[in-house]
Amino acid sequence: MIRVEGLFRWYGPVRAVAGIDFSIGPGEVVGFLGPNGAGKTTTLKTLTGGLAPSTGRAFIADLPVDGSRGDFRKHLGYLPENAPAWPEMRVRDYLRFAARVRGVARVKRSAAIEAVMARCGLQDMAGRELRTLSKGYRQRVGLAQALVHDPPILILDEPTSGLDPNQVQAVRALIRELGRTKTILFSSHLLAEVQAVATRVLILNQGRLVADGTPDALGLAVGGGRLRLVVGGDAAALPARLQALDGVIGVASEAEAGAFAVTMAPGAEVRAAVARAVVAAGLDLLELRPARADLEAVFRRLTEAAQ
Repeated sequence: MIRVEGLFRWYGPVRAVAGIDFSIGPGEVVGFLGPNGAGKTTTLKTLTGGLAPSTGRAFIADLPVDGSRGDFRKHLGYLPENAPAWPEMRVRDYLRFAARVRGVARVKRSAAIEAVMARCGLQDMAGRELRTLSKGYRQRVGLAQALVHDPPILILDEPTSGLDPNQVQAVRALIRELGRTKTILFSSHLLAEVQAVATRVLILNQGRLVADGTPDALGLAVGGGRLRLVVGGDAAALPARLQALDGVIGVASEAEAGAFAVTMAPGAEVRAAVARAVVAAGLDLLELRPARADLEAVFRRLTEAAQ
């Protein structure tokens, strides 16, 4: 549904995107992460036809974004970070205009507009001029215009920007719902949001794709070399006992009572030895598994490592 092949983009001598490749299939909700200047905005602009690549190709619904084989835009709903709008237009009129531009049949426009206003919580704002709306409601209008033609693919740039906590939760729920039937690529600087919504994560740094996987898989990869251990009983002497095991190079207590992070030497497999040590100490073994880093730790590790 979305495909990028060998994408490079230069701004004069500055390389913004450095040969990235990825594809996103039906039903995937993909979070697009990266520090400022990583190339996210350039990539999104290329995918939506706002910027031509220096080299490489981009496809939406198997149609090239350069427009050489049909109009890809009818398959795409796009919410830019600052959604364009005419401030003097009323919400319903703006959505009617958006529906007409996106090819919604005249006989279906009214129903499409009412449906998308209900979905985005805009019914009470239908007669208001856009310039009178709060940033949160303007963001909802931007989301509504991306959805009004019911496209199979959505690209959302910071979809919860400017929303209050209740609105953020509502938009997250909407993205999850839409993800059951649509392909979604969204950028966000809120790592908790990506963790909560995305089925897959792409991380860009210095124009290069440095990670591509599910949040759990990335967490396990970055947490590799460590075990999470939870025991019951008086574990005061356990760290020293574990530290003496071959292949264990570090033991650290965690905030949870009886929980430890056990760091292994590269290539070592110490789970059986750790389990035996716990039992020999007269403790209850409650949990022993590979440690999983959260998305913030994954992001920090991968973007700092590439500096």
